[in-house]
Amino acid sequence: MTDLLNHAVYGLRRSAIREYSALAAKTPGCVALTLGEPDFDTPSSVIDTACTSLHHGETHYIANNGDRQLLEKISAFEKEHNGLFYSADEIIVTAGATEGLFVSLFGILNPGDEVIIPTPAFGLYEQIVLMCRGVPVLMDTSQDGFQIRKQKLVQFVSDKTKAIIINTPNNPTGCIYDEESLAAVVDVIDGKNMFVICDDVYRQLIYTDDYHSFAERSEYRDQIIVVQSYSKPYAMTGWRMGYLMMPQSIKERLELIHQYVVVSTPAPFQKACMEALGCDVSAMRNTYEKRRAYVMDRLEKMGLSFTVPLGGFYVFPSIEKYGMTSDMFCRRLIEEAKLALTPGSCFGCEGHVRLTYCYDDGALKEGLDRLEGFLRKLEGTSL
Repeated sequence: MTDLLNHAVYGLRRSAIREYSALAAKTPGCVALTLGEPDFDTPSSVIDTACTSLHHGETHYIANNGDRQLLEKISAFEKEHNGLFYSADEIIVTAGATEGLFVSLFGILNPGDEVIIPTPAFGLYEQIVLMCRGVPVLMDTSQDGFQIRKQKLVQFVSDKTKAIIINTPNNPTGCIYDEESLAAVVDVIDGKNMFVICDDVYRQLIYTDDYHSFAERSEYRDQIIVVQSYSKPYAMTGWRMGYLMMPQSIKERLELIHQYVVVSTPAPFQKACMEALGCDVSAMRNTYEKRRAYVMDRLEKMGLSFTVPLGGFYVFPSIEKYGMTSDMFCRRLIEEAKLALTPGSCFGCEGHVRLTYCYDDGALKEGLDRLEGFLRKLEGTSL
């Protein structure tokens, strides 16, 4: 009977992040620093807006691409906060960034088309490319400080290359692509029939003034698709709300994919998202920045090396000196120290682990204490 299934599904893998989170949940007393799940609650005004919408009977079908008021508000928000100029007619409200990525890739890929994914990267990209009958082309950036360098990138471009995915701030490293990285992308797409998919979901969680999204390259807007989400900045992971921004030339086609996949996102949630765009996220960002400083200080004292994360809420220390795979390291960490981290292998980068610092201070301290004890045991000496 399995031969009756779409052959593409046999190449799909379960999320290793979820697997390690599930393993942690089955381990009594285990501290999990795995999921990118903010420990904050959704702002109360956002919840109240959704409840009011429900009580007012706003529970019916809505325009496929989204509530017009929300589209206008997104357009104004992006112009004011991010310097991006997309009209309401160039935006689609999606079921989170995940649906946005699927719609984007399904919309642009033909069987055999290649998508360059600089790694380490969120494993979702590779799996969606496979679902869309494309070919994921993984480009390791670990030897270049997790940056994109032209001399390497050009080696991965072929006549089948259809897109490159740019995620900055990056999951899992927390790194921000520098000007040289963005310029390298310009050099390979200039004059080519290639898209750049900008996954900017961590854009509001930045700890530096030196940040630029590739989406700001307005001269290439006809080749750019921007993916955004409400999950991280507004602690709305369970709401599954996001949006796409793209040139008018492709918006109609991509909207049809969205229409036939989800019809539209829930009307009351769209009202709530209007409220979210007006919320001040600085307190949340400041909290993450303090946790980031604490985590970096602890990791440095343990003797672990890492690239300083400048955005998001992840750090990606190297564990190469311990002479084991990241999967073995993480499994032993759960078994021996009851601490769950995510192996770098699930992001396409061995020799590292991802530690998430969006958890409360108590969980972070306990988790880092357990990590320190585990490393002390491995080294057979005091750190």
